[in-house]
Amino acid sequence: MKKIATCVTAIVLFFATALAAQDITGTWQGTLHTPQKDLRTVWKFSKAETGGWKTVFYSIDQGGQGYPATSTALQANTLRCLFIAVGGAEYDGKLSADGKSIAGMWTQGPKPTPLVLERATPETEWTIPETLPAMKQMAADAVPVYEVSTIKPSKPGTPRVYGFGRRLSSRNVSLIFCMTWAYGLQARQIIGAPAWADTDKYDLGGETTAEGQPNDQQAKGMVRRLLEDRFKLKYHYEKREMPTYEIVVAKDGPKLNKSEEKTESHHYSLWGGNLTGYNFSIQDLGNILGRFVLDKPVLNKTGLNDRYDMMLKWTPDDFQLGIMGINAQPDADNADAPPGLFTAIQQQMGLKLQPGKIADVLVIDHVEKPEEN
Repeated sequence: MKKIATCVTAIVLFFATALAAQDITGTWQGTLHTPQKDLRTVWKFSKAETGGWKTVFYSIDQGGQGYPATSTALQANTLRCLFIAVGGAEYDGKLSADGKSIAGMWTQGPKPTPLVLERATPETEWTIPETLPAMKQMAADAVPVYEVSTIKPSKPGTPRVYGFGRRLSSRNVSLIFCMTWAYGLQARQIIGAPAWADTDKYDLGGETTAEGQPNDQQAKGMVRRLLEDRFKLKYHYEKREMPTYEIVVAKDGPKLNKSEEKTESHHYSLWGGNLTGYNFSIQDLGNILGRFVLDKPVLNKTGLNDRYDMMLKWTPDDFQLGIMGINAQPDADNADAPPGLFTAIQQQMGLKLQPGKIADVLVIDHVEKPEEN
């Protein structure tokens, strides 16, 4: 009888320990050792009203902004979190038997980095910095301009960076590059540009004194007005017959997650066959595929006008690798590698890429090299 009681006690203790280990509610923290610097991270886990888990991630040495996980899964002490808002970063970890630590790998780009999380207590918890209040939005009917702007030829070797918004700060960018962003086109939809429009690189600077933060269309309008003023750009639109791809809804319907972002802020990450888009439109997806992956303009023909948090994984073929400037496909012989782009976009997003032949194009009537200032 005593042996039976001992066994029952052991079983109860085992299940109590297992349940405790699977409860990750609370604050966790750990240091990510990157090649550039060590970054302290804070994680807050809570139970979602609909079941499962909610996660908010903070990189406190880079600011106090919290990034909600797109998804969090905890099964048999295995934790997996996906953060589309952090460039499609993923965290895969294992809870310890006592439920006090998680040993895992943080993947943001091609190379995973170890990251161990420890449960925090009120005494050990790291302080999350206060975030600055967001600037209020510019009036919807405002037509802002860059009152003072500078354009200078880039020095050889300058890395390309770009920032288009209330403050213009871009380096090593071409006229064509700026036009694709400002006019929402892909380079193949710009007709009649001289060779220098793509080869000459510039550093651009400027700022508006208009009150508030411009929305996406106001920011694009400021860049358009700058190009039309400083490059003497004149143009008109046409429809032309040319090979394109069209994004349409697949037979079983779209498989997309609407973004919860309340502003027009959006960004993407692309490396190899991994594309994530935060608060992305379908045309944003088409622009990235058309500019960096495929050899034809990619147009939105879905009729879907919302914004989504997207993630797409595929195995690029040799042609796509060439366009992306990648010499080799590391997963080419991996049996678990994802399918090609055309299959992946249908399986993962419920969309389909099909051939098209008509596109809106911008035809340049006149353009000049800008005067340096």
